[in-house]
Amino acid sequence: MSSNFLRWLGLGLMMLTTLTTLARADAPGALRQELAAIAGDPAFPLASLSVLAVRGGKIVAHEQFGHRFIDELEPARNMPANADTMYRIASISKLIVSLGVMRLVEDGKLELDADVGRYLGFGLRNPHFPRLPITLRQLLSHTSSIRDDGGYHWSASQNVDFKDVFLPGGSQHGEGAMWSREAGPGAWFQYANLPWGVVAAVMERATGERFDRLMRRLILDPMGLRGGFHPADFSARDLADTATLYRKAVEVDDRQVWNPAGPWVAQTDDYRSAAPVPRARPDYIIGSNGTLFGPMGNCRLTAEGLGQVMLMLMNDGRHEGRQILGRDSVRQMLDTQWRHDGRTGNGRGVGNGNGNGKGNGNSSGETDVDTQLEAMNAWGLGVQIFMDISGPGRGDRLVPGGGWRGAGHLGEAYGLTSAMVFDPATKSGMVFLIGGTGFDPETNPGAWSAMHRHEERILGAIHKHVFGGGAR
Repeated sequence: MSSNFLRWLGLGLMMLTTLTTLARADAPGALRQELAAIAGDPAFPLASLSVLAVRGGKIVAHEQFGHRFIDELEPARNMPANADTMYRIASISKLIVSLGVMRLVEDGKLELDADVGRYLGFGLRNPHFPRLPITLRQLLSHTSSIRDDGGYHWSASQNVDFKDVFLPGGSQHGEGAMWSREAGPGAWFQYANLPWGVVAAVMERATGERFDRLMRRLILDPMGLRGGFHPADFSARDLADTATLYRKAVEVDDRQVWNPAGPWVAQTDDYRSAAPVPRARPDYIIGSNGTLFGPMGNCRLTAEGLGQVMLMLMNDGRHEGRQILGRDSVRQMLDTQWRHDGRTGNGRGVGNGNGNGKGNGNSSGETDVDTQLEAMNAWGLGVQIFMDISGPGRGDRLVPGGGWRGAGHLGEAYGLTSAMVFDPATKSGMVFLIGGTGFDPETNPGAWSAMHRHEERILGAIHKHVFGGGAR
C-alpha cells in the first residue's frame, strides 16, 4: 500500500471525524427543530412533550415542548413544560417498583422464588391450579396467571382487603375473573396490572411500611429524584411542576369520543383546579390492598429523573458514587425471564400486550389482535426486552431500520404515552413523555412497530440526530 494512499486515507478519516463532530455539535438544534415540528403538527398535536437522550453514559439532549397546564379561556394562565416538569409516567412505574423489590431482595426481606403467600399472610393460589405457588419472579415477569379481567384498583373509600379479592367466596372475588383458567403460574405470559398490586402488598407486609413511603426510602431519596407515588404529599412546588394530562376527547358510556377541533380536556393531575386526594384512609392497614398507591402506573417523575434511572442501570446499579442496586440485581432484571417463540400452548407464553402498558396478553392460546401485534416478545423482571421485531402496525422495533435492541418500558394512560428504553452495552438511551394527544392515537398507527406513528417519529428523530441513524 503506497504512502500517498495512507496519507490521503488519514486526511479522509480526519475530515470524516471533523464532519461527524460538526454534525453532532449541530444535533441539539436540529433535534429540537424536528421535535418541535412533531409536537406542533396540526394534524397530530401534542399537549406537551419532554424528551431526553443518553449517549455514552451521559445525558446529551433534554428538550421540552407545549404546556404542562392549558387554560384555553385564559391563555395567560398557560404554563409551559420545562426541565422540571413531572409526568404521571404510567406503566414505566412498574420498572421503578421493580428497583424497590430488588433492594428488598438484597436486604434479605424478600425472595424472588418464595411463595408470596408467605408474606401476604394468606395462601395466594390460582384456584384452577391450587398446588402451584405464585412467586415474585412470576409477578414481575407477568407469568403469575393473574389477569386484569376482575379489575385492578379499589379506592380507599371501598376499604377492600386483598383476601376478599383473591380468595373464592370473598366479597370482591365474583366469578374469579382475575385467575387464568387455561394456564397456571409460571406457564404463560400475560401482561397485567393487578399483579403489581400484589407486589406492593408483599413489599408492605415484608417491611411494615406504606408502599409510597417505602419507595421513597428505597429508591427516590437515595437517587435524589423528585416525585413519587402520592401527589397528596407533594410540596406546592412539586404540584405546580406536575403536568396535567389531556385529550381532545370526553368519555361517553365508558368510551372516548374524540373532537380534534375541540378543546383540550383534562384527564388527571389537574391540580390547578383541585388538590390531590389522599389515596389511603388514616386507618389503612399496611399490606391489605397494594393497588391503592398505583404501583402499576401512578409514579410521577421528570424525564431527567428517568434518565438518572437509566444511567444507574447502565452503570451496574451505581449512581453518583453510591451503589443503589447490586450488579447481580441489575443483571437479573435485564435477563430474559420469558420469550415468545411463536408457538401456541408451549408452556412459555403466547400472549402479547399492546406495547403501551395496558394491553392484555392471550393466556388461552387463541389468536387475538394483541397477539398479532407482537408488541411484547420478551420480558425480564419488570423490564421489557425489545427484540427488534418489525412490521406495519406491529412489532417491538424501536428505531427505523432496526438494529437497536434494548430494554426498558412503555406506558399509556389518561392521555399520556411514554417510553424509557436503553442499551446497557453502549450506554445509550431514549426517553419521551407525552402529556396528551389532540387526536385518537389509534388513527395514527406505526409504520414499523405496534407503537403509534407520532411515537415512532420521536424515537426516529432522537436516533437520527443523537446516534447518527436514519429516520423515516
